[in-house]
Amino acid sequence: MRPALEHIGTTGGLSWKRYLYRSAEFAFSWHFHPEIELTLITAGTGTRYAGDGIEPYDPGQLTLLGAGVPHAFVSAAPGDNEAVVIHFRADFLGPGLFDVPEFAAVGGLLDAAGRGLELPAPDDLVRRIVALTEQPGAGGTLGLLDVLVRLADGAPGRPLASAGYRSPDRPDSRHRMDVVFGYLHERYGEPIALDDVAAVAHLSPAAFSRFFRRATGRTFTAYLTELRVGAACRLLSESDRAVADIAASCGFGNLSNFNRRFRELKAMTPREYRAAFA
Repeated sequence: MRPALEHIGTTGGLSWKRYLYRSAEFAFSWHFHPEIELTLITAGTGTRYAGDGIEPYDPGQLTLLGAGVPHAFVSAAPGDNEAVVIHFRADFLGPGLFDVPEFAAVGGLLDAAGRGLELPAPDDLVRRIVALTEQPGAGGTLGLLDVLVRLADGAPGRPLASAGYRSPDRPDSRHRMDVVFGYLHERYGEPIALDDVAAVAHLSPAAFSRFFRRATGRTFTAYLTELRVGAACRLLSESDRAVADIAASCGFGNLSNFNRRFRELKAMTPREYRAAFA
């Protein structure tokens, strides 16, 4: 199923949008938008879809979704369901703000949100986020900036989508990693050897393995598996192709290996994953 583009707009008097969303039921709505989204669940339980990640949610859960990340929040049952939802563009206070040294950590946080993040939400931060729904004008905008700074300075978030959904990189190695990621994303459906990718990066296999692990936090083999499973997730959710056909097109030599790797990463079978999007 393809996500729908949602028009967000802004709240009157602000360059961003905030609201307290209350409903007897959060219905499935698979969508995306160019705005970054910060969602705090304040009541109710259910399932959160973010990129190719599917996980349960509970009250107190805080999610940061980068621009363009498809997502949906679906309540488990009718009742009291409530969330604080904040939408803003990366340049809502002007271009380049999060590139200056004092806000560079916020820029890094927003970059990391390209895979979706679940972030720690201590009580003080929860109160500040809830207060954003009522603060007017400049006070509200400064309040949002304060929340973003606190999130960036706090404990790191946990990525929600697989590595294949957004290529992780670091500024000091961006060009080399861009070349490597471009190579992998173009050829993940083919057999790929470590020596081949090392040659693309102009490194020996041993040096490339060390470089890749420093840059991504995972081994080359683990990343390639995540990339292939992420691609399979998109095909499972957006097409009715046979599972075996999807496995083969995503670079898995046999179906049993695909099923095993898929379950390791997603804690469900490919058929169960597809059923969750039905």
